[in-house]
Amino acid sequence: MKAVSFAICLLAGPLAAQATPAPVASSTPTAPPAFAFSGVLFGNFQYRGDEPGRAANRFDVERAYLTFQTPVRDRLGVRVTTDLFQQTNPGSDNFYRGWVIRAKYAYLQYNFPGQADSRGWARAGLLQTVFIEHDEKTWPRWISTSPTERAGYFSSADAGVSTSASLPGKAGELYATVTNGPGYTSREVDRFKDYAARLTLTPWARDTTSGLRGFAFTVWGYRGATASRFAAGGTGQTGAIGSGLARDRFGAHVSAVSPNFTAAAQYARRVEEIESGTNTTVSPRSVRDSTGTLASAYLVVRPFARSRAKSPPPLSVIGRFDRVVASRETDATYNVVIGGLIWDLSKNVSISLDYQETTPVRMNPVAPVKTYFAHLVARY
Repeated sequence: MKAVSFAICLLAGPLAAQATPAPVASSTPTAPPAFAFSGVLFGNFQYRGDEPGRAANRFDVERAYLTFQTPVRDRLGVRVTTDLFQQTNPGSDNFYRGWVIRAKYAYLQYNFPGQADSRGWARAGLLQTVFIEHDEKTWPRWISTSPTERAGYFSSADAGVSTSASLPGKAGELYATVTNGPGYTSREVDRFKDYAARLTLTPWARDTTSGLRGFAFTVWGYRGATASRFAAGGTGQTGAIGSGLARDRFGAHVSAVSPNFTAAAQYARRVEEIESGTNTTVSPRSVRDSTGTLASAYLVVRPFARSRAKSPPPLSVIGRFDRVVASRETDATYNVVIGGLIWDLSKNVSISLDYQETTPVRMNPVAPVKTYFAHLVARY
């Protein structure tokens, strides 16, 4: 679910005032604002191969992202990203079953002064959350959302503030955020904020001769909270509950990138509290822990990379396996398997033939979901 953006901004330069009674405009023309536009389109054809959905099929435009970016001042810039997606909300779907548009990114960025190898910036608005975009640098998001997003750990964007600083000598990056928590598809719904940070280390990135140049190790943490269902109290309840329910996540990610392959593995954990009861004397409120874990690994192999040194290899083989423990309390577990081929028609257009399966392991009897896909991504 990795995305392309869309940012709009106006650049205005003041007229120089002369000391004479009648102001004279400068003869030097004002430079036009630097304006960048880009986009990406995700589409697919899918065919179900499981019961009872066997033979169900459809063409689908999953996403269309548009990006506009432009500076405001020397160190200030604006980006806005629109997300064109198909309406699937049950309530809205009864009224309109087509495609709608919303903002995914919309932020102001300030670039810190610094050396070329130790840059940093701060952002405010709708912005990237702590980890998902980093994972999408090595996993093709147009085939499937990244493991943490697919498992429902958090959204890929949210409203808040963030900052990033690169480490000297291309040694890595530090990224931190303070966000609302619900994600970019929802307004703020309570008073609690989520705090997150990510540290990525790339110790050999500066050595152009090292075989470990594309190695990266990442640790990240996310501490959040959600409001109680009984925050406002109510008739018959024992009182309002002002404290929040824990919503914490953390994990580690390791990746290696070379001309022949991209490989990555990660482990993440979700700590979440869930309420039960009605907060009355007959049915008191209780809180229980619903901790889950995620282990994932994926590989993208480019078998013809050496024979096509002057151009990108057109064929890639992909494979991914996720092991998701949705709740250790109930031992609800399922696996995700993805495999297929990617063909690059050009550097901007790719297609894939892939198979995706979600299989319950220790859950109530639920049939596996098996789907065959033909995916398309076009960047412009």
